[in-house]
Amino acid sequence: MSRSLMRSIMELRAPLTRLPPTFLLPSRALSTTSSLMQEATTATISSPTPSPPSIPAAKPHPKPGKTAPTAPPAAEAKESLSQLFPLLRAQGRHYITAHLHGRPYLVTEGDQVRLPFKMPGVLPGDVLRLDRASVLGSRDYTLKGTPWIDTSLFECRATVLGTESEPMRIKIKTKRRNRRSQRVTSKHKYTILRISELKLLEPSV
Repeated sequence: MSRSLMRSIMELRAPLTRLPPTFLLPSRALSTTSSLMQEATTATISSPTPSPPSIPAAKPHPKPGKTAPTAPPAAEAKESLSQLFPLLRAQGRHYITAHLHGRPYLVTEGDQVRLPFKMPGVLPGDVLRLDRASVLGSRDYTLKGTPWIDTSLFECRATVLGTESEPMRIKIKTKRRNRRSQRVTSKHKYTILRISELKLLEPSV
């Protein structure tokens, strides 16, 4: 038996798992195959694709803005002052936040203040009235100014004790690639004050 005959017999016994080429199929089979392919394509196109679930956009949290403190109405502030200021006067050991040359100092009567500079135009023994204060209070009550407290409500005096100087400081200044050096000396002086008087006055009606 020849090889070609054996090959043809084996092909007849084997099941047909794939279609023959299109040019060997009859016209009816071609039309059926094309219609099946077209239906499959339309079914693929018409089938809706599942869309991902929509995530709601997160709402931005409102940032707390820094609002400047507003002063109460004049009538309300006057009424509160007339009611609470006598209670503030009745308590002892008052304190005050006095401002000297733009610097705040929280002091009470008898305190000593060392200013970080030498105050010009003053001599030991001079008495200064500190008329710029932002806070005035006692143990239980506090009066805050907007920005300053009325000078008719308090009287604060400071006595100049004198001036003191720091030890001499020496610094050697040099430059790169330069053998020369410069010797700089500094000796700052400071004014010393003592709070000699702090009293609260009766508010004028």
